[in-house]
Parts: sequence; structure tokens; C-alpha cells
Amino acid sequence: MSRGAMVARMLAGRLGLLLAASAVALVAWVAFLELFDVSPLVGKSPSAVWEYLFSVDDASANRDAVFSNLGTTLRDTAAGFTVGLFAGGLIAVLFVLVSGLEQAFMPVAMMLRSVPLVAMTPIIVLIFGRGLGGVAVVGAIVVFFPVLVNMVFGMRSASARSTELVVAYGGGTWTILRKVALPSALPALFASARISVPTALTGALIAEWLATGEGIGGAIMRASGGFRYDELWASVVVVTGTAIILYTLVSIAEAAVLARFGQDAESP
Repeated sequence: MSRGAMVARMLAGRLGLLLAASAVALVAWVAFLELFDVSPLVGKSPSAVWEYLFSVDDASANRDAVFSNLGTTLRDTAAGFTVGLFAGGLIAVLFVLVSGLEQAFMPVAMMLRSVPLVAMTPIIVLIFGRGLGGVAVVGAIVVFFPVLVNMVFGMRSASARSTELVVAYGGGTWTILRKVALPSALPALFASARISVPTALTGALIAEWLATGEGIGGAIMRASGGFRYDELWASVVVVTGTAIILYTLVSIAEAAVLARFGQDAESP
């Protein structure tokens, strides 16, 4: 099978998973409302959310408000995801190059990871402020740790034969890192990215809820306090759909990149 056909098959598979995940979420939503007999005043059905966004007289204003908040949340998510991915990858490289660093600092990193993000957020806000910087740090924390652990594991799993071949041709540590270790860590990197995209979104929502009062997180808090359940459910549905789409986009990028570099696209 040609590489182009392989990529096309992988993309079709990822899009199929997107549709399946959306269908499962929709069925679970309806089943939850029916199973627990949630009052229609509080629990909004898919049709009620559709009407709020597309059918009622104020639907255009409702959409503008929800998607404007979503844009803010996506900005916050992108900031946290980018900072966390870069920082985790950089520290992972340092751990692999200098083994003593891993032994000294990995236990500290794991200890910090055990602290709930909700408990850390007020401290982070006090240090970095309530602006984009503080939000980026909150999001980066949830991205940093899976990237660090998976990248270290991926680079240490590099083929010993490939490493010996580079050494035989006179390559040094940096050449081994660039030619062997980093390419071997690509599946781990994309696995970390897939895990981290939804968690970065969650981190942004927590920061907005506890610190900035902006975006979807702030809107959900205000809608809940004001008994605007149509707005609350619409915001939750939109942000959940966005998380599924972002996960799928990372999976599509993973399939294309790993196919390009000859890796198994179904790697973890």
C-alpha cells in the first residue's frame, strides 16, 4: 500500500472515531436526563440546546456570546498547551542528556503533580497574575507532566543498533539525539499531545473559573449563578464538542507525521 493511501485510510479512521465519539456523547446525554428524571428546567435536551443556539429569536446573539467565550478559552488553551509541550520536551531532553538531573528532579516533579490543580491555581494566580500569563501556567502544568514522562520513556527506548551505527560513523551525543532519540520519541510525543489537549482545555476552564472570569469557564459560572441553564448547557456542549474535535485533529496530525517518518500510526 502506498504512503498516500495509508495516510488516507488513517484519516478516514480518525474521522470515523470523531463521529462515533459524538454519537456516544449524544446518547449518553439523553440517557442521563431520562435515567435520572432531570427536570427540563435544569437539564436541557439536545433539542433545547439546538433551539437556544439556532431557532429562538435571540439565537444569533446567543451564538455570538457562546462562541466569543469559546474563542477566549481556545486562546487560553493554546497558551497553556504550547508552553507545557515545549517545557516538557525541553526538560525531557535535559533528563536524557544528563541522567543525574532525572534522578534529582523527577521525584520533585511527581510530587508537584500529585497536588490538585484547583488547590494550586490560587497560588499560581498570586504569583503570575490573572492575565494570560497566569492562565498559561495553569494549563502548562497539566500538559507538562505527561509530556515529560512519555518523552523521557520514548527517547530511552531508541534502538541500540541505530545508536551504535551513529557512533560508528563518528556521531556524538547531539547527533544521536537528533537522528535516533527524538525520532524514536515521536509516538510518545503525539500520545502526550492527545492526552494533553483535553486536559489543557480543562486547565483553561479552571483558570477562567477561579481567576479571570472570562471565556467559557467564567460564562458557565455566571450562567449557573443566574439560573440561565440554556446558556450553561449550550456552553458545556460547545466546549465538549471542541475537546473532541481538538483530540481528533491531533490524531490526524499524528497519523500524517508518523506515516511520513515511517512510524506505525497506531503507536500509543
